[in-house]
Amino acid sequence: MSIGPKSVPDGVVGIYGETIDAALDGVPDDAPLWCFGDQLGPAVYGLPQHAQREVVLVESEAVLRRRRYHRQKLHLLLSGMRHLDDHLGDRSTYHRTRTYREALEQVDRPVVVHEPTSWAAAEFVDALHAEGLVAAVLPTTTFARSRAEFAAWAGEDRSFTMENFYRNQRRRFDVLMEGADAPVGGKWNLDHENREEPPKGTTLGVKEPWWPTEDDIDERVRHDLDDLDLPTVGADGPRLFAVTPTEARHALKRFVDHRLDPFGPYEDAVMAGDWTMAHSLLSVPLNLGVLHPLDAVHAAEEAYQSGDARLNSVEGFVRQILGWREYIWHLFWHFGRDYHRSNELGARAELPDWWTGLDGDAVTAACLGHTLDEVRDRGWTHHIPRLMILGNFALQRGYRPSDLAEWFTTSFVDGFAWVMPPNVVGMSQHADGGRLATKPYASGGAYLNRMTDHCGGCAFDPKVRVGEKACPFTAGYWQFVHRHQDLLRANQRTARAVATMDRLKDLDALLEQEKGRTAF
Repeated sequence: MSIGPKSVPDGVVGIYGETIDAALDGVPDDAPLWCFGDQLGPAVYGLPQHAQREVVLVESEAVLRRRRYHRQKLHLLLSGMRHLDDHLGDRSTYHRTRTYREALEQVDRPVVVHEPTSWAAAEFVDALHAEGLVAAVLPTTTFARSRAEFAAWAGEDRSFTMENFYRNQRRRFDVLMEGADAPVGGKWNLDHENREEPPKGTTLGVKEPWWPTEDDIDERVRHDLDDLDLPTVGADGPRLFAVTPTEARHALKRFVDHRLDPFGPYEDAVMAGDWTMAHSLLSVPLNLGVLHPLDAVHAAEEAYQSGDARLNSVEGFVRQILGWREYIWHLFWHFGRDYHRSNELGARAELPDWWTGLDGDAVTAACLGHTLDEVRDRGWTHHIPRLMILGNFALQRGYRPSDLAEWFTTSFVDGFAWVMPPNVVGMSQHADGGRLATKPYASGGAYLNRMTDHCGGCAFDPKVRVGEKACPFTAGYWQFVHRHQDLLRANQRTARAVATMDRLKDLDALLEQEKGRTAF
């Protein structure tokens, strides 16, 4: 199977070309192209409009010091930038400066740049444009649907859901379709086939992901990070994710050829001894811009058409990439600059030191301690530990949503400013009042006992809510329901939980036990 991205993905020029041409009107063909650290793929530097341009890459020490990032996150970012510089050779100029502005002032003429992926960076670029350091600001090309097209589709007042958006995406890009309107197999959503509990044993038993081989560039990155002595969190370790288009092509091919078929049924299961299971590990190259989402979904679709992967697995993967990921990207802009400050549930507790320090050893609950260790060791877990262990625990304890979103952004190797506010503030913490998700994603230990293999060896019992063996997720769930009972009673999807709580004979003891509880 031949899998991109060897060049600009099919369709990208058609989607963005006219807008790019309009923005470049009057700009010299050889004006340098400034690429941010998440714009490292051919869908940016490989566009025909940039054929004659020098590429400017800037490694800003001020940006690296601005937050307490995971050590491996910084390694991936710098490795990706420096590998692109090495690949482009004389076409590229690499600046290591204190600030972005300092580097751009060293360039002998105004640069062109594609829209960055955060509100703060976008405002900074607009200011540079007004000052004349930037000649043109072009649309972001590392997503399938343009921001302008989404805005026209969503409108100002239109109510839309992820499901509506996903179906529109499938039609728009003709993915897993029979004709113009019918989904392959007759159903749009095969989630009900992708909820298997973890199998017996310690691993899923599928072929390992493709792993990158570190080179001299990685060695130098590690040395330079040591010298910078940045305020990082997490452990250093071998580079586990693709950071170049070639590496992304290898990682995608391994996933499609050997892991996509078993991916679907167990995509929501968690196994302590198998951190990758059958997940693709493509979020990093996607978010660095070295893998385009259209390349990923077309490769998966081809695997279904050739009989190499079952439909529910392919549909589940397409839903993640062309559906949810694109949805989150567009909602980040659609919801506005201050969305990350949303706090409709009034959650104001500070993140504990053991949480921000990724100290799993300080935690007794097996699932929570193990997940923190995974973040410490690799800066990555798949979506269920993020949502139903970390997010669920934070929701029950009332951690401040903006702080939690910032923590996810800095502590996860695939976390960027656009990724985490909708995922955390909206989906995980229900802090936006239901604009993104129809109900809070809170659950007790029963869910974790069913979908993970953590509970068997845990000191707590998922069935116990009061006493020394009370599971902090089970007890915390009922505390959460009690605290927000008016909101939950008014929601038909959660009203039953309040009715069940009202029948608990040990509710008073549970609430007293959880008051000020610090040992988990």
